[in-house]
Amino acid sequence: MSNDLGALLGGLLGGGAGGKGGNLLGALLTSLGGAGTHGAGSNPLGALLDTLKEGGLGEKTDSWVGKGANQEVSGPEVAQALPYQALDHVAQQAGVTPEEAADELARTLPQAVDKLTPAGEVPEGSLEDLIRQQS
Repeated sequence: MSNDLGALLGGLLGGGAGGKGGNLLGALLTSLGGAGTHGAGSNPLGALLDTLKEGGLGEKTDSWVGKGANQEVSGPEVAQALPYQALDHVAQQAGVTPEEAADELARTLPQAVDKLTPAGEVPEGSLEDLIRQQS
């Protein structure tokens, strides 16, 4: 599923350079959403946002979901906010270091979350359906 999700996210982010970030983000969403610990159901975006908020990025994630300007985030901030096991797993799948994965996710997350939350809130339904609606 993560490869399909990564391809969908890469398309949402404009393909090309967005492909790598899309694949990393897809793997991360699958990793976090698969745990089912945040009650996000079939939409792991809520679990990801909860994890980032718990990791100290609440104001930034709120800016990505909201209708205003998206605040930037750094790779070290992403690395600190995510569980190390999840970041390490995603990095291994992509064949990069955890630091490189965090840097790529930092570039990808604001735009991806913004596009996946067009109404200013995390939508219901599966993430795949949501991405197809936005593409």
